Amino acid sequence: MVQQDRVDPAKGSTILRLSNISKNFGAVSALTDIDLEVRAGEVVALVGDNGAGKSTLIKVLAGVHQPSSGKIEFCGQEVSLHSPSRALELGIATVFQDLALCENLDVVANLFLGHELSPWNLDEVAMEVRAWTLLRELAARIPSVREPIASLSGGQRQTVAIARSLLLAPKIIMLDEPTAALGVAQTAEVLNLIERVRDRGLGVIIISHNMEDVRAVADRIVVLRLGRNNGVFSPDASNQELVASITGATENSVSRRQDRKTGHNNELGGSTA
Repeated sequence: MVQQDRVDPAKGSTILRLSNISKNFGAVSALTDIDLEVRAGEVVALVGDNGAGKSTLIKVLAGVHQPSSGKIEFCGQEVSLHSPSRALELGIATVFQDLALCENLDVVANLFLGHELSPWNLDEVAMEVRAWTLLRELAARIPSVREPIASLSGGQRQTVAIARSLLLAPKIIMLDEPTAALGVAQTAEVLNLIERVRDRGLGVIIISHNMEDVRAVADRIVVLRLGRNNGVFSPDASNQELVASITGATENSVSRRQDRKTGHNNELGGSTA
């Protein structure tokens, strides 16, 4: 049965807090002493190079992996995310990069897949009404809820995947590379949708390699490097600061370009003087 009633945390209150989370796979340490906090009504971007531990952390929060040590608090209570169903039960929904949509089914069937209303005697009308209501609340650009997923654009598919997670009345949504392989218009559509989800009072965690997309919607940018925390930044942070934190190198192409630009501006200022 799809949940439709819930009590939302107050905007700005802490929904999720991780303290000293570590995850080992045998002798390999994928995460070491990770701290993370997510509040209601904010978007937290999780960035880092390949192998930084982003996907492992998301899987820990989704209940796929159990941490080797550390503490997870959800709405002020210490919890154990021992399975994906437990994470969903608490209110943590995940939209992975592959979206897990069935292309031969229509939008309604995908939204309610595994959570059908009256599964022994499908209430198609109620499901369609609920689907339209939710998509209108999100201002989603879906031509018809009876349209097969195969005929939708990449941005529309991402919208369906996010809307499906909202049907379970989560408090936090995690999005893994939500704008990957999307065009400019489709990316803007997905970013607008993320803002509308935040405006509903949910906490949002996004993983992205696109710094411009991150800046467009994130309230805080959390950098992971080699499985450890390596800084928290505001969206106003420069590319130079972010790249230095992500790579661990203060001398890189971004910093050199910035230095050249600064030197050029100084020369122009000196010549006009």
